[in-house]
Amino acid sequence: MNRNTVRLSATLATVDPLRHTPAGLPVVEFILAHASQQSEAGQERQIEFEMAAKATGELAIRIAQVSQGSRVEVQGFLNRKHRMSRQVVLHVTNMDMI
Repeated sequence: MNRNTVRLSATLATVDPLRHTPAGLPVVEFILAHASQQSEAGQERQIEFEMAAKATGELAIRIAQVSQGSRVEVQGFLNRKHRMSRQVVLHVTNMDMI
């Protein structure tokens, strides 16, 4: 089985306005900011990054209503931003408030 699953706790750094696809599907794009301390090769490392993310459907509507700066835990999968892109975006399929 090929796996592509991401689970991340983060802060909603930015949330773009809700939009709809030509087929009427709600879509929201947002930036997740993560900061934590992780262990690698027996050493503690300070981790900080921002990641582009998007959600569709009912979840997009929920996320569009959440305030920037809110802490969330998201689950989803990684894919290219669009067919011709090399940029990776997290497609969020589940979100819980922390």
